[in-house]
Amino acid sequence: MNPRHIMSPVIQVAALHAEAADADRFVVGQDPEGHWVAIEIHGRAGGLFRSREAAVDYAEDETDHRPDAVLLSGECIELRI
Repeated sequence: MNPRHIMSPVIQVAALHAEAADADRFVVGQDPEGHWVAIEIHGRAGGLFRSREAAVDYAEDETDHRPDAVLLSGECIELRI
């Protein structure tokens, strides 16, 4: 069986933390094709990355390295342009 078929359904990142404060927060995870994604929870910024480390580095830089600003997701996330 193809492992992609047993992945969790794609989730909308904006729906993850609708109650979050106005401060930028990012979610890092993989899209359905296995690409690493970092997305600001309100959809204001984000990108595709070659590795998890690159996605986390980007998100940490964008949030001034605040300890609670970057969330790792076990669910599939999708960058919508």
